[in-house]
Amino acid sequence: MAIQLGDIAPDFTAESTEGTIRFHEWIGPGKWCVLMSHPKDFTPVCTTELGMVAKIKAEFDKRNVKALAVSVDPVASHKGWIGDIEETQSTTVNFPLLGDPDRKVASLYGMIHPNANDTLTVRSVFFIDPNRKVRAMITYPASTGRDFNEILRVIDSLQLTDKYQVATPVNWKQGGDCVIVPSLTDPEELKKKFPKGFKALRPYLRMTPQPDR
Repeated sequence: MAIQLGDIAPDFTAESTEGTIRFHEWIGPGKWCVLMSHPKDFTPVCTTELGMVAKIKAEFDKRNVKALAVSVDPVASHKGWIGDIEETQSTTVNFPLLGDPDRKVASLYGMIHPNANDTLTVRSVFFIDPNRKVRAMITYPASTGRDFNEILRVIDSLQLTDKYQVATPVNWKQGGDCVIVPSLTDPEELKKKFPKGFKALRPYLRMTPQPDR
């Protein structure tokens, strides 16, 4: 059955470029994880993507997020590919790549879509919270590289809305106004939770400055 939002991310044990990974244990306490599938080693789009992940690792770190990549090639192949990634993208790969030659992880997470390609994984992204729940998913075809600004934006939204009773509107970015959730209606509670005030465009559409800014 396909993974759905709110499901516990399937656990697994697999070899990686940084040794054996027992997934839930590897994530660690209090950490988020972004799990990304890559169609195949030594492919051009994936090479640019993994280079970008390495370059923005500090952005993941400050959000308490661990990055993990997987493709259906073995670890020995990954280790050879890392040299190409580092040379062509001018960076150092600083996160693990899972080997998945038996397609165990790809099958657990539904990363192979037979009607698109029955051997390569699609470009799936799973956002996993500290409770090991899948909180968001993005899937791209093999031909389309991911937008990592969007991936960071999704993480920011999830972490913000977990902490405050807000949602993030269209095209929201860090520092932008937020929407107060409709379930919050008590005037005194609104004043307490949103001391900067809010603008009610409609009873159900109330905009407030980002609470943690």
